Amino acid sequence: MRKFFEFEKLGTNYRTETVAGITTFLAMAYILFVNPSILGTEGTGMDPNAVFVATALAAAIGTLIMGVLAKYPIALAPGMGLNAFFAYTVVLGSGIAWETALAGVLVSGLIFIILTLTGLREKVINAIPAVLKMAVGAGIGLFIAFIGFQNAGIIVANEATMVALGDLTQGTTLLAIFGIIITVILITIGLKGGVFYGMVITAVVGMIFSQVPVPEKIVDSVPSIAPTFGAAFAHLGDVFTLEMMVVILTFLFVDFFDTAGTLVAVASKAGLLKDNKLPRAGKALFSDSAATVIGATLGTSTTTSYVESTTGVSAGGRSGFTSVVTAGLFILALFFSPLLGVVTAEVTAPALIIVGVLMVSALKDIPWDKFEVAVPAFLTIVTMPLSYSIATGIAVGFIFYPITMVAKGRFKEVNPVMWVLFVIFIVYLGFIH
Repeated sequence: MRKFFEFEKLGTNYRTETVAGITTFLAMAYILFVNPSILGTEGTGMDPNAVFVATALAAAIGTLIMGVLAKYPIALAPGMGLNAFFAYTVVLGSGIAWETALAGVLVSGLIFIILTLTGLREKVINAIPAVLKMAVGAGIGLFIAFIGFQNAGIIVANEATMVALGDLTQGTTLLAIFGIIITVILITIGLKGGVFYGMVITAVVGMIFSQVPVPEKIVDSVPSIAPTFGAAFAHLGDVFTLEMMVVILTFLFVDFFDTAGTLVAVASKAGLLKDNKLPRAGKALFSDSAATVIGATLGTSTTTSYVESTTGVSAGGRSGFTSVVTAGLFILALFFSPLLGVVTAEVTAPALIIVGVLMVSALKDIPWDKFEVAVPAFLTIVTMPLSYSIATGIAVGFIFYPITMVAKGRFKEVNPVMWVLFVIFIVYLGFIH
């Protein structure tokens, strides 16, 4: 085992890798409860218990593949942002059946595998301007935070102004505000797994003040995954519509660049980059895309690499054994499904808001002094929360980018792929959305 994971070469050992694996798990364990609460939102039709099992299994299998095949200390799980897009935009917003949406996730994963194996990935990545990649990440951050504020009751609907400040004296809203404060403090002082611990403390306080139901037990048998398992395959024939093509493109686009950014960030922090390049990049990307296919089969939205893996790296993780440990903990977590009832919308709201804060950090790298790129970036970012749709934000930004670049006389810098997307998104907004 030591030889397989190259412990001596990487200057690590079992103890260090085990601690790193546990650290990574604690930093991202919140997804076990947040993902079922999002995908199982009332109206989607998905079974939260089945989604819980699918989330844990997809994370465990995807992380194990990454650890054994690519040998990186990188963990995977259903991605934040993409799960919100799945539930709020595709299923609730567009009225697409969750089974069909899962089929879309499955197809996006298969396309990702093909792009990875054929080497087309680099060409597609280079076709999308960096400013739009950063804008999409920041926009998703705002969208997720907006959902968090809604779930907390801090922001509510208003006929006159569309949105307004909610009743901050309500018990559940006060609990969410407490959760935000305690989570911010934990992360500010540098506690690894601050989001997870923040949820735990918030849930405990909620139970003390009767705002959260007290579970009858903590450990139980693993719930059935039957309600979601294999549903994607039964609805593959439903994805061949222009509307679903746009959905698949969005799944693919967000996962594409989120994965690339995460891999580079984690590898860089671990000192694993060689000549500014990522060794075994193909195996890492294949692991990520395979995890998406597996996750869709089990019954969850896109599974992707987690930037929270940097917490494990900070604890000394350098090899794939870190991922093996994290995968094992996700398997163990399957027996804690009774805690799902404790993790209410108010308990998960702080996690959504904090993740949003972390994602908007991309704003600092956008050249706002260049109007021709600032406009499409701004429209991408602001349209996502205002239209309650990640896809709409991407569409608007991708339509305006060629327009402003041509107007500025920089038409030669617009990749032909962007013109294809320009036409696709005009059709999407004009005739479908």
